[in-house]
Amino acid sequence: MTEIVVLPHAEICPEGKTFEGKKGMSLLDNMLEQGIEVEHACEKSCACTTCHVIVREGFDSLSESSEDEDDLLDRAWGLTPVSRLSCQAIVDVEKLIVEIPKYSINYAKEGK
Repeated sequence: MTEIVVLPHAEICPEGKTFEGKKGMSLLDNMLEQGIEVEHACEKSCACTTCHVIVREGFDSLSESSEDEDDLLDRAWGLTPVSRLSCQAIVDVEKLIVEIPKYSINYAKEGK
């Protein structure tokens, strides 16, 4: 199990959350299992950037990004050197501290 800390986000996770994540599972799936409803407009197929996160700690422990992911990240709002698409980032054993950006490029949110 891996400790995952999600920093507070005004809409998605106002209080923030710390939980034990599952190694070998994507960061997105770990967060969704905990009720943290991160957007994923392409249904985890690495075709959009709505699940973009900033990994404040533990970035190097995640699986390596693919060329497709790197190309997509160039379009993400608030891109940083430690940005990842959470649907593609596979969790290992190192503690992660994750920030969900304030905005995404999804112009129409389902259910909102």
